[in-house]
Amino acid sequence: MITHPSLCPFAGYVGQGMLTGVIAGPVFTSPPVGSIVAAIRTVAQAGAAGVLLLVKNYTGDRLNFGLALERARREGLEVEMVVIADDCAFFSLRKAGRRGLCGIILIHKIAGALAEEGKGLQEIASFVKTVAAGIGTLGVSLSPCSVPGSGPTFTLGSDEIELGLGIHGEAGVQRYKMMSCDEVVKIMIDHMTDPTSKSRVEVQSGDSIILIVNNLGGLSCLELQVVASSAVRFLEGRGLRIERAMTGSFMTALEMSGVSITLMKTSSEILQLFDKETSAPAWPRVSRNPVSGRTRTFPCAPESPQPKESNPDVVSVQVYSRVLGYVCSSLLSLEEELNDLDRAAGDGDCGSTHARAAHAIQDWISSGQIPSHPSRFLAALSHVLLEKMGGTSGALYSLFLMAAAQPLQHQSGPQAWAASMEGGVEAMKRYGGAEPGDRTMLDALSAADTILQSLRTPNSNVMEILGRAVKSAADAAEETRHMTAGAGRASYIGSSTLSRPDPGAKAAAAILQAIWDGLNDGS
Repeated sequence: MITHPSLCPFAGYVGQGMLTGVIAGPVFTSPPVGSIVAAIRTVAQAGAAGVLLLVKNYTGDRLNFGLALERARREGLEVEMVVIADDCAFFSLRKAGRRGLCGIILIHKIAGALAEEGKGLQEIASFVKTVAAGIGTLGVSLSPCSVPGSGPTFTLGSDEIELGLGIHGEAGVQRYKMMSCDEVVKIMIDHMTDPTSKSRVEVQSGDSIILIVNNLGGLSCLELQVVASSAVRFLEGRGLRIERAMTGSFMTALEMSGVSITLMKTSSEILQLFDKETSAPAWPRVSRNPVSGRTRTFPCAPESPQPKESNPDVVSVQVYSRVLGYVCSSLLSLEEELNDLDRAAGDGDCGSTHARAAHAIQDWISSGQIPSHPSRFLAALSHVLLEKMGGTSGALYSLFLMAAAQPLQHQSGPQAWAASMEGGVEAMKRYGGAEPGDRTMLDALSAADTILQSLRTPNSNVMEILGRAVKSAADAAEETRHMTAGAGRASYIGSSTLSRPDPGAKAAAAILQAIWDGLNDGS
């Protein structure tokens, strides 16, 4: 079997159980007829009973491979050609037919498996034509590709996506504004299966399919997995059973930042052929277990059930809710500033991480499940942040709050809150590995903790001490601009490039300020 790569890694599909040869042409151009004829002769001379040409449906490919087939037959060689046309972009059929896209790699696999079983040329050609009729592919991209020496093949706005494009840089059939992955995948699959489309892939609820999520050139493995996850969930939601799924760079278009989805209706016979071994190095190791029917999510272990408070203190809950509301508003307003600070030494998501925490806390407030006992309140807040905030900050804040809850279990009053703050800071030091002066959130929290220990003095002025602690935290956060990072990602960055405050310290100081503002609002 012989095919044309068109800048795809088809040479990697040459091996026992797949292709016998691949013929390369110029970029996005069919190979010369003479090269195709030479390949046919080589395969025939090696003892093949016949040669099957697998061709994507493009005019140049059909013409050159067709002419090569006729020349080879004149020489008495046994040759057949199957043209693969799996593009679902156009609702009405074009005279040239559907374009050949990523679906052809499935035909490589099926035809190769049949050849290994010793099937005849005519039987293989007939079978793969039937299989090809049940394949559909659709692509979408965030950018065009650039043909060497010519530049981009079409223009696309930075906030736009192109649906239904080809693998040779052709523009698509529809343009949309940027949207979420789930929304894009829904549009793609709806388009591919639209009953009014003449080029649809005909699948319906209850059918078994093989899914390919293909990188058109410029996407990362992570992005492909995100698309694959959306596709699996959406297809299963439509009642389709996904027997096998593959992600990877199977049919590329230079550096195009796009993805295509291929669906192939399958049967037990097709699946058996798909699962057969091949030595082709580019064929992925596909699990032989169905995708549908697997357990892909596992529930987190539930926390130990907490007894309901017999007589909750409504006033305390109101105070907690008001203070948390101030904290959330402050963190949401600082999101972009914290992200900007974090780009200098981190991954630029400090503000987003704290904003995520704010949204989670807002949901918690709305749920009406805030305990009134201070120890249970801090422990419950710790759990919210651990589950929803994410990142190092989420773990550190959760650790701080869990440790801070301990002194409040059986004590109350200013002295207990001083011990609570001290316990939280010490836990951060112990498990986080940082110390004051290391340019982290601990600098702000430790500065506040030093002042708050004055609460241990009998009859101390609580609000006055809290005010001084808040100011001390803000000053300490500003001072981090002059520090050399000793912990966290920033410790890997030269200190000369860190001329702005640490984002974690700024966030911690902002939280303490919001707590102060919330308490004063109710005074």
